[in-house]
Amino acid sequence: MGYRRATKAAVGTREGRRALLAAALLTALALPAAAQSPAPAKPDAAKPTSPAKPAAPAKPAAQAKPAAGFRPAQAAKPAAPAPDPAYAAYQLGHYRTALDLAVERANKQGDPVSMVLAGELLSQGYGVRQDAAAAQKWYEAAAAKGNPDALFTLASILMTSASVTNKDEAVGMFRKAAEAGSSRAAYNLGLIYLQGQVAPREPAIAADWFRRAADEDQPDALYALATLYRDGNGLPKDPIEAARLLQRASELGNPVATTELAIIIFNGTGVPKDEERAAELFRKAALGGNAIAQNRYARILSAGRGVPKDIIAAAAWHLAAKAQKLDDSMLDKLVADLTPEERAQAQARLKIWSPGQLL
Repeated sequence: MGYRRATKAAVGTREGRRALLAAALLTALALPAAAQSPAPAKPDAAKPTSPAKPAAPAKPAAQAKPAAGFRPAQAAKPAAPAPDPAYAAYQLGHYRTALDLAVERANKQGDPVSMVLAGELLSQGYGVRQDAAAAQKWYEAAAAKGNPDALFTLASILMTSASVTNKDEAVGMFRKAAEAGSSRAAYNLGLIYLQGQVAPREPAIAADWFRRAADEDQPDALYALATLYRDGNGLPKDPIEAARLLQRASELGNPVATTELAIIIFNGTGVPKDEERAAELFRKAALGGNAIAQNRYARILSAGRGVPKDIIAAAAWHLAAKAQKLDDSMLDKLVADLTPEERAQAQARLKIWSPGQLL
């Protein structure tokens, strides 16, 4: 689809201008994947998140909720535990009871998982007065027993410090947590070595830690490792492996991975070209609120590639992306070329839209 396919007679009409504009939009859409999504070379600084949520007694907390772009792994909600009064109370929202039972078990049995639960309840102020100092003591007690969730949480706390010494200690704790089985800690170590702010920048070492977390299906790590394979950063360039990792990250709900996967499928990079499948993935990520996906979906809707052409929907998705500070001068022109009635329809769709709904 290119400029030459529009006839001279059509150029002066509204539909002719739209055809030319749609051609330009698709030309931009077909850029290499690296030009279409956040580059891994400049991720956000590794910052600790809120303390890790306690895991079920039989198994540490699993992967974090995905997030757009690179960021430290987030704490996971407690998994469904084996029968345990403290965790049963926690799940029911009976936090005061949960704390009393967790403290009793921790004191009597020295159970590190109960210590983490007590720390979580105190640090968040669930059912009791928030007490960061008391929470940290419980985390430290659990960490002394090698509990990976406690180590991860303490490392996250230390990483917020301005002290270089504390940050160095945080790296060591993340390493202990990762070696004890925390995929979140392994992912954070990957970030640390990729960014080179706290530790030397070593993309190959970052890839090793990302791989450890990816092997445990940590969605952010799968995406991060895919971008290293995509760009040949610390690893041999491998678009096929990048596509495989993006597919898995997308299946696990990472919206940035879904957007990147849609781009490579649309372009046929490392996978068979499939514009209809790409459109489905763009829509999925767009519905989840990803601004880049909203922008790309607007482009293909404007051109009718992989999805029926719909100028009103294209304009609405563009306005949704624009509301998230993602500008696109070509789509601005498309909106400007709408009739007042069409523009009002697009704005009305955006006004009633919320993530998860169709535009």
